[in-house]
Amino acid sequence: MKNTRTGSGGSGPRSGPTARNGRGQGRAGRPAARGAKGPGIAKGSGNGSARATPGPERAKAATPAKTPRAGQAPASSAKAGTKAAAKAAATETLVTGVQTLTVAPDEAGMRLDRFLVARFPQLAFTHIQRIVRKGELRIDMKRAKPNERLEAGQSVRVPPLKLEEKKPAARTPAKDESDATFLKSITLYEDKDVLVLNKPMGLAVQGGSGTTRHVDGMLEALRDAEGQKPRLVHRLDKDTAGCLVIAKTRFAATTLAKSFRSRSARKIYWALVAGVPRVRQGRVSTYLAREEASDGDARMRVALHGDEGASHAVTYYAVVDTAAQKLSWLSLKPVTGRTHQLRAHTAHIGHPIVGDPKYFNVENWELPGGIQNRLHLLARRIVIPHPRTGKPIDVTAPLPPHMLQSWNLLGFDTGGYDPIVEAPEE
Repeated sequence: MKNTRTGSGGSGPRSGPTARNGRGQGRAGRPAARGAKGPGIAKGSGNGSARATPGPERAKAATPAKTPRAGQAPASSAKAGTKAAAKAAATETLVTGVQTLTVAPDEAGMRLDRFLVARFPQLAFTHIQRIVRKGELRIDMKRAKPNERLEAGQSVRVPPLKLEEKKPAARTPAKDESDATFLKSITLYEDKDVLVLNKPMGLAVQGGSGTTRHVDGMLEALRDAEGQKPRLVHRLDKDTAGCLVIAKTRFAATTLAKSFRSRSARKIYWALVAGVPRVRQGRVSTYLAREEASDGDARMRVALHGDEGASHAVTYYAVVDTAAQKLSWLSLKPVTGRTHQLRAHTAHIGHPIVGDPKYFNVENWELPGGIQNRLHLLARRIVIPHPRTGKPIDVTAPLPPHMLQSWNLLGFDTGGYDPIVEAPEE
C-alpha cells in the first residue's frame, strides 16, 4: 500500500481546519476498609473527590473505625464474593482518606482506569478519568497515566474520595428478562466464554453523566449462577454501530484484553466520507491527544510527538467505491485503538465521516438528499483468537439501517471485494 502521513485530500471538497494544536506505603483505606475490593464494573454517579482536611480534622479522618458492636460483622469482612458485599465494601472505602491498594494477580494487565472501576463501582467512569488526568493517582509512588497497565503487586495510591451513595436502579425480573431478550436479539456470536454483539447506533457501551441505558448495565441480566457478570473488553463510541466483543468469564476477559493489547485482534470498519481521497490506499500516522472543548465535550486533536497526553495512532484505509466524486466508501483498519481514532484520522486527511458531529469540518458542504445526518461508521468485522482454543473467531456485522439506506441510494455493493484485507497489520 502507498504510504502517506497526511493522506492529502484529492478531488473531494475543500476542508477547513481539522484540529487545534495542541498529567511509605499506607493501608487500604485504614483498618475499617481493608479488603475493600469490588469485582463488578457497574457504575453510579459521584460528586467528585473531596479535599484533604488540614489539622485536627484530617487526623480525625485517619482514626480507625470504632469496634463493631456484638453481632455486627467488621468492615474488613466485606470482601469480594457477592455483589452486595462488594458494594458495601466500596462504600466503606469511599468515605476514608488517602489509601493504597495492592494489585491482585488476577488484576494484572488491567488498565488503571478499569482497575478503579472494578474497585469502586459507585464512581462514574468520567470521574475516575478526571482524577487520573489531574495526576492525583500514583503507581509505586510515580504519577500514573489513564491507560497505564498494572502489574501484580504494584501499589496504587488513591486520593481521598467522597461519594454520596446513589442507590442503583432496582432490577426486577421483568427488566432482566427484557434486557436479556434484547441482548439475545443483537447477538452475532456466542459460546461459553465469548459474546459478540451487533451494537446499534445510539446505544452507549458504558454509563456516564445522563446515560442510564447502556450495554454494561444490560449485562447485569446475564449474570451466571456464580454471580459472574459478562465484562467489556473494548469499547465503541455511542454512535458507532457493529461488532462489540464481550467476555463472559474473568479468564476470557484477561485473555481477550491481552489480544487487543498485543494487536492480535484484527478490526475492519466501514465509513462513508466526504470527497474522494487522491491516494486511494494509504496509511495515516499521527499523534492524538485529548482536548477539552469549551462546552465540556472532549475531542481528540492531532498532536506532536512529546506533547502531554499524546499517543501514537496508525490507521490504514482503502477506497472501496465512490459516488460522483462527492462521497467515498472507505474501509478502515486501525492498527492502534485510540479514542475517536478513525473519526479524527479521516478528518485529518480532509475527508471526515458523514454525520460526525465532532469532527465533520468541510466548508459549504450540503448533505445529499436521502442520506441521514447520522454517523456513518460501522465496526464491520472482527477476527480475534478464542481465549481457550486460540482458533480465530471471525464475526461480521450488517450495515445499520441508516447506512444501508445510504448504500442502496448510492448503489454500493456490499458483496464486492474489500481491498483493506491486504493492508499490513502494523
